[in-house]
Amino acid sequence: MYCWRWPGFLSLCTCLQGGESNIYIAGRLLLADQVMSVCLLFQIVTMPEYLGRRFGGERIRTYLSVLSLMLSVFTKISTDLYSGALFVQVCLGWNLYLSTVLMLVVTALYTIAGGLAAVIYTDTLQTFVMMIGAIILTITAFNKIGGYNNLERVYQAAIPSKIIPNSSCHLPREDAMHLFRHPVTGDLPWPGMTLGLTILATWYWCTDQVIVQRSLSAKSLSHAKGASILASYLKMLPFIFIILPGMISRGLYPDSVGCVDPEECVRVCGAEVGCSNIAFPKLVIELMPSGLRGLMIAVMMAALMSSLTSIFNSSSTLFTMDIWKKYRPHASERELLLVGRIVTVILVVISVVWIPILQSASSGQLYVYIQSVTSYLAPPVTAVFSLAIFWTRTNEQGAFWGLMVGLVVGVCRMVLEFAFPPPRCGIHDDAPSVLRSVHYLHFAIILCILSAAVVVVISLLTPPPTEEQVCNLTWWTLIEEEQRQIPLQKSVFWSRFCCINAILLISVNIFLYAYYA
Repeated sequence: MYCWRWPGFLSLCTCLQGGESNIYIAGRLLLADQVMSVCLLFQIVTMPEYLGRRFGGERIRTYLSVLSLMLSVFTKISTDLYSGALFVQVCLGWNLYLSTVLMLVVTALYTIAGGLAAVIYTDTLQTFVMMIGAIILTITAFNKIGGYNNLERVYQAAIPSKIIPNSSCHLPREDAMHLFRHPVTGDLPWPGMTLGLTILATWYWCTDQVIVQRSLSAKSLSHAKGASILASYLKMLPFIFIILPGMISRGLYPDSVGCVDPEECVRVCGAEVGCSNIAFPKLVIELMPSGLRGLMIAVMMAALMSSLTSIFNSSSTLFTMDIWKKYRPHASERELLLVGRIVTVILVVISVVWIPILQSASSGQLYVYIQSVTSYLAPPVTAVFSLAIFWTRTNEQGAFWGLMVGLVVGVCRMVLEFAFPPPRCGIHDDAPSVLRSVHYLHFAIILCILSAAVVVVISLLTPPPTEEQVCNLTWWTLIEEEQRQIPLQKSVFWSRFCCINAILLISVNIFLYAYYA
């Protein structure tokens, strides 16, 4: 069963960025991610190795495995470790890297020993702990500011005492309570929010092993669809328990959470680019009484371990089954287990080394960093995955070269992004105009279209796929296959129940989008 993880420690990142991205992130969580449930309701089998089976080649499957490992290092593991260590550092005053090592040891012990079963059971237990802690903190935070009606007023008045002369970066954005922002000058433009994030969500929910392994562990398709519906309902809770408390933290503590002066930021959190990442720990330390403060520390550690265990398990599985076993097809179970553990350790070491770079990237905002890196690497997979399902003419050559072209273009943009990071407040931006004029979410749309175009052109210029490569593996051939079979094993009640709930979920999300437009 898919176990809700908020989704893991990514939710901590969204809360930490509440001081900057605020209501926009709610839109990301509320609607774009629902693509997972819709795909499962349509009975599309979503798994990383799908493309390998669809095209009958090993190089695409290997590419997806390597890409997933890259994204795990640069986004999931590194950001999870940094966020968790930062939380421990703020709450307990420990050294950042000491906190990182301690959490790694605790998490690795039961992940390596228990495998996926241990991950799922611990995630289920930690879900309840996280929800209880979040509810308590949210109620306490709203009581502090006098209720929801005062939220916008408190947030707009959150101006730090130390500012940078002749700049406006210390001022809260006027469109902080709106989802649809200016398509060009907005920090998160509405075309990128609606289309770009949908592209990223399609990759994450439909092909990423960290998510898909939950669905693959279900006893039946009905269980997978029902669990996805439950996860979708729970996904609406972060708007209340994550986004809004993050905004409250910025409003209550503008000198620390909203600092812009480099010297002041270094004193507060050790980073020159800003301290919005400490919004949640600051809220816990200042508002919660001693006993509940300990509960919240347990909540955040649960979220961290929940996410890390999933990543460790999926990364080791991807490497051993899709890469190592390809070159050593007769490897024993003991060898595969050992290789998986070694790979996990290597990925963790690389992620720890990457943390200093992460601290200064994307103006110090973890959520923006995660989405920007994903925008440079994930869109080609979304393009190929979508065409493989809905266009039977897509072949292996087109898919491979679409992925390759998309990877080269995406990596070039990512290198430029790290070579010219966003400057601190008051510092002249000397980055190339093409870098700043094309938002990373707009770039995701362009990259997806470019990759899709390459796939279409190459597929039309090369022989079509064989019957075995499309039979029961595309939208149209799956429907034909179902029509030839007698639906003896289908539960009409649960099928209708899931479809009705999916429609209800989408309706609620559209309403929230319209309300905060």
